[in-house]
Amino acid sequence: MTVESVSAEGYARASLAVLKDITESAGDEVARAAELIAECVRTDGVIHAFGTGHSQAIVLELAGRAGGLVPTNRLSIADVVLYGADAPSVLDDPLLERRPGIAERIYTLAEPRPQDLFVVISNSGVNSVVVEMALKVKEQGHRLLAVTSLAHTRSVPAGHASGKKLADLADVVLDNRAPTGDALLPLPDGGAVAALSTLTGVLLVQMTVAEASRQLLASSDRPPVYVSANVPGGFEGNLELERRYAGRIRRTAS
Repeated sequence: MTVESVSAEGYARASLAVLKDITESAGDEVARAAELIAECVRTDGVIHAFGTGHSQAIVLELAGRAGGLVPTNRLSIADVVLYGADAPSVLDDPLLERRPGIAERIYTLAEPRPQDLFVVISNSGVNSVVVEMALKVKEQGHRLLAVTSLAHTRSVPAGHASGKKLADLADVVLDNRAPTGDALLPLPDGGAVAALSTLTGVLLVQMTVAEASRQLLASSDRPPVYVSANVPGGFEGNLELERRYAGRIRRTAS
């Protein structure tokens, strides 16, 4: 990697190469992930998406957006304040996501049903709260879809006392192909710049939603999809679709 490669053009070329690789080689894993989502929708389930840090960007890509599926629910560490009884000051703790029991509280506050699917997103796949959530989800008998970097997770030790990583627990893993540490362009004297996982995570999630919709249509099931609230009738139509899942999906601005 030359200094000239650390540039807008360098990032565009390198990231597009990874995106191209995903479109050409991730078909099988995307199809299996889509099967989990399609079956969840068919059985009146809800898709709960969880991540911390910048992985929340991929959560937002899946849960509650225009062109996305209606039965989706965003889970967050902030839920212990928004839906639990914790004081807002608990969110000031930079190590909150490493505190035992946080994932279990988030899970309990969501009140999931047996047919619900969980999508857990973490580039490293080793953070304590992420692995704790995955363990809880599997203990309760849910299907689990993971979005993670296999390169990163294989190169670092487990961070949870169980010795498990997110990829070890998932029914299906979507590999975002991000390098260890996420940044794509190496700097001359060490370190790297320009993260990749958001770009590739968005591509994988949207490919999966599209394929799940194809599978639903193939079985004569109409995908329950959000329309932009900024087109005529969109807001009202979305409210009508949401009524089917009343009390099971959250739509907050947090």
